[in-house]
Amino acid sequence: MKNLLAPIGTICVCSIFLGCTQESLIFFPETLPRDYPFSFSEPFEEVNVPVEAATLNALLFKAQNKGADFKSVPGVVLYFHGNAGSLRSWGGVAGDFTSRGYDILIPDYRGFGKSTGDIANEKQLLDDGLAVYRMLTKTWPEDRIIVYGRSIGTGVATFIARSGKPRMLILESPFVSLIDLASYHYPFLPRPIISMFLRYPLRNDRWIGEVACPVYLFHGAKDDIIPFDHSVRLERMIRSPHRLIRIEGGGHNDLSDFGAFGRELDQILR
Repeated sequence: MKNLLAPIGTICVCSIFLGCTQESLIFFPETLPRDYPFSFSEPFEEVNVPVEAATLNALLFKAQNKGADFKSVPGVVLYFHGNAGSLRSWGGVAGDFTSRGYDILIPDYRGFGKSTGDIANEKQLLDDGLAVYRMLTKTWPEDRIIVYGRSIGTGVATFIARSGKPRMLILESPFVSLIDLASYHYPFLPRPIISMFLRYPLRNDRWIGEVACPVYLFHGAKDDIIPFDHSVRLERMIRSPHRLIRIEGGGHNDLSDFGAFGRELDQILR
C-alpha cells in the first residue's frame, strides 16, 4: 500500500496553489484489462456490482472445507482494501478468512483493477461501499455479514457498519480521520486549512460512536504511516462492545505476518 502521509501534505499545497486533483494523490490504482485472468490457489468467482454510472469488479472466495452447503458457512466477510493496487494482489488476503470457514467478498474501488469509472468524491466512494453491502444482504442476513476495513478502507467499512446492522466490524490499521492524520504529520499546516481543502476527510471519529455491532481494532505498535495512537483514540469513542489488539513489532502492511494476528483472528471468527 502506498504511504498516505506525503500525499496528504501535498494535497493541501496543490489544492491551494495548483488545483491538483486530490484523487491522484490519495488513490494509486492498478488498472487491469477487462479480460485479465485472475489466478489464485483457491476457488473464486468474479462478481460485478452495478453502482451509479459504473460497475465495481469484486472477487468472491468460498470457505474451505465447507462444501456447497450455504448453511454450513458461518458468514461472509466484506473486505475493503487499501489505497493502492487491485484485486490481482489483494485477493491474496482471502485465505486468512476462507481457512477459518468464511466466505469473503473483496471489491475493487472505481478505477481499480477491472472496476469502471473513477473515484470523484467521498460521498460516491461511501455510496459505492453501501451498494456492495446491500447486494450482499440479498443473499446473506446482516447478522452473518462481517465488515472488514484495512487502512483507507477502514473509512468505508466504518461508515457502512454505522449505516447497517452487520454482525461485527473489524478494522486493521484505522485512522481517526484523514484530517487528524494530516495534522499529526504536518503540524505546520493549520488544521482549519486542512479541513477546508481536504475533500476526503473520512471521519471515522464521527461514525464509530454510532456503530452498534461489536468492533475489533488491529494495529501495529510500530506503524509509522498511521500511528497506533489513532486506534487508541478511536477505541475511546466506541459505544458498542469492542477490543483493541496491539500487535507488538507490527508495522502498517505486515500484521498478518505475526502469530498474534492469526491467534486473535481465530478467537474473533470462531
